[in-house]
Amino acid sequence: MQEEEEFIQQLLNPKTQNEAFQKLLLTYQKPLYNHIRNIILNHDDTDDVLQNTFIKVFQNLKNFKGESKLFSWMYRIATNEALSFLSQKAKKGGVSSETLQNKTIDNLKSDSYFDGNEIQIKLQKAIVTLPEKQQLVFKMKYFEELKYEEISEILGTSVGALKASYHHAVKKIEAFVTSN
Repeated sequence: MQEEEEFIQQLLNPKTQNEAFQKLLLTYQKPLYNHIRNIILNHDDTDDVLQNTFIKVFQNLKNFKGESKLFSWMYRIATNEALSFLSQKAKKGGVSSETLQNKTIDNLKSDSYFDGNEIQIKLQKAIVTLPEKQQLVFKMKYFEELKYEEISEILGTSVGALKASYHHAVKKIEAFVTSN
């Protein structure tokens, strides 16, 4: 934790800020991209949300109290940015979030950054049927292989509730995949 506190001080110090922020980008750009991409599914939109996430991190770093790990705090910002983006995009299109996500899934086949197959598409369609919280928990556990403790810090939910959400999500996905 001492290392992280020193790193945060480097991020806040105008003399070391640029170098520290470059290190922050190098360290977290790929995992945050993957996290946001799991929520948004579209590469170009993910890039935009990732950029907004790093802007928010930079702007709000002085308010970071260290009550969670820097990683968890940044993931929380990325999650909120991604969910807000989806909500705004759905509202602009006059459709529900689920309809928007289904359209995005239908477009995945033409996305040059998507390397999945029909089974991946079916899994994504199953995930969209889940409530938002179960979607997040499932994606963070299944795709990103985060530990329940890490997800708990990011989402502010107890480990027990997360395990229950994941269990329910898996059961619903199994039912969807076997019935369609």
